[in-house]
Amino acid sequence: MNICVIGVGYVGLVTGACFAEFGIKVTCVDNDREKITGLQQGKIPIYEPGLEELVLKNIRENRLQFTGNLEEGVKHSLVIFIAVGTPSDKEGRADLRYVKEVAEAIGRTMDGYKIIVTKSTVPVGTGHLISRIVRQHQKKKHPFDIVSNPEFLREGSALEDFMHPNRVVIGAESDQAVAIMKDLYSPLYLIETPFVITGVETAEMIKYASNAFLATKISFINEMANICERVGADVHQVARGMGLDQRIGPKFLHPGPGFGGSCFPKDTQAIVQLAQSLDYEFEIVKAVLKVNQRQKQIMVDKIVTVTGPLKGKTLGVLGLTFKPNTDDIREAPALTIIKKLVALGARIQTYDPAGMPEARKVLKKVAFKEDLYGAGQGAEALILITEWNQFRNIDWGRMKGLLKRPVVIDLRNMYDPVKMHKQGITYHSVGRPTIE
Repeated sequence: MNICVIGVGYVGLVTGACFAEFGIKVTCVDNDREKITGLQQGKIPIYEPGLEELVLKNIRENRLQFTGNLEEGVKHSLVIFIAVGTPSDKEGRADLRYVKEVAEAIGRTMDGYKIIVTKSTVPVGTGHLISRIVRQHQKKKHPFDIVSNPEFLREGSALEDFMHPNRVVIGAESDQAVAIMKDLYSPLYLIETPFVITGVETAEMIKYASNAFLATKISFINEMANICERVGADVHQVARGMGLDQRIGPKFLHPGPGFGGSCFPKDTQAIVQLAQSLDYEFEIVKAVLKVNQRQKQIMVDKIVTVTGPLKGKTLGVLGLTFKPNTDDIREAPALTIIKKLVALGARIQTYDPAGMPEARKVLKKVAFKEDLYGAGQGAEALILITEWNQFRNIDWGRMKGLLKRPVVIDLRNMYDPVKMHKQGITYHSVGRPTIE
């Protein structure tokens, strides 16, 4: 079976490479000529562990190819995945301009029965929109089916998430489309992956509901952390006590500076806007968004409380990406926090294993260092914002000698307060008592 993936961003590239690894012939299409040329030469435009090796392997084995010619990809494929961006517009709604453009192109190009699948995160009703656009632009009437097959890929572990998913959601109205989609994912039957077969609208909603709920868990535990600090409780123990309740579960109960990335901020905004368009106020998710914005300011206030007035002071910052094992800085809490610190007069020197090339484009008046110890050189305090593994094993004896004062503000709670205190470091974290 041949498939086409339109869009070679994060979702599209991972999807294409993984399906190729399943033994399927995959053509990836994008209108970004520079990106396509680079991929044809084996240059991967994103940082994702294991992805480069997987792409190169499947290019060599002639299962994965890249082209800027959409017609070529569509005509030779039975299944067409739409994996283009759906950024937020000014009102917070999902901007479907790229989805619409692709739907028009598919309609003009298709020469027989096709299954058109949305991988992009799209609002409920997009499947019907795509169907209408395709029909309007067909030169000759050909049958097709619309499928919603939302992705649940976490940046930094996307290959594992695709190959060993918690579930595969297939939303379709046609038994034929469902059968073909199941055939595409047949390797996952061997590992007994649950399949959720439903209508298109329900599948579209599952994606938004999942992200909104996970974002809610993050904002909830951040609120609990703020209260824990005020009463002297340990939020880690609170989270563990909660998480052992199987009705709650332990995941996404890690306090910090708030959520970021390409999904949670955008998708929570989109579902709030969707609800408002239906004359309904999604109050819980609106509060989640408000809490997430406030959490970044609370982190800035914490830093100022520890260090005093920032004007003229040098601070070291470790971590720029919204999470480890990615170069994605979209909506990263670190960027907001750094900008606020700079506005208060601080001099920032920073290091991130993968995020600095992109961060240089948006952070001004910031010194980018070659390693984590350079970020600490002469700083009044060291601030940990992204939980990269490299930051979990810092040589604190060396770092103490570099810092102007042995002060660490850990916004991800990577270290044990007792152990840090024994090393002579004044250690502040989130939702845990500070040992004086």
